[in-house]
Amino acid sequence: MTTKIDSQLLKGVLTGCILQLLQKEELYGYTLSERLADNGFSDISNGTIYPLLLSMEKKGWIVGQMRESETGPKRKYYAVTALGQEELLHFKHQWQLLKENVNQVIGDEENE
Repeated sequence: MTTKIDSQLLKGVLTGCILQLLQKEELYGYTLSERLADNGFSDISNGTIYPLLLSMEKKGWIVGQMRESETGPKRKYYAVTALGQEELLHFKHQWQLLKENVNQVIGDEENE
């Protein structure tokens, strides 16, 4: 059995996870990918993360700010906006409903 999560399942979930991580602390792209990997999303490429960040920024859910770096070029740090906090609450509600429904179906199957 593969441990890689299907990309179709990840589409909406990653956005919610990124919002949650950015709500805790401002991060730039590379550290964000590290935090995701620390939480089991080790197969997520930067080619997936950066377009998501751009999309979320365009929607007004996050805001990016360039900052100096002690070890190289400037880095763009991202933070959640008020609109992004609302979206995170919506995601958490939707996730809870989905999780309950899937667990109900899977649980019924396991009891057979």
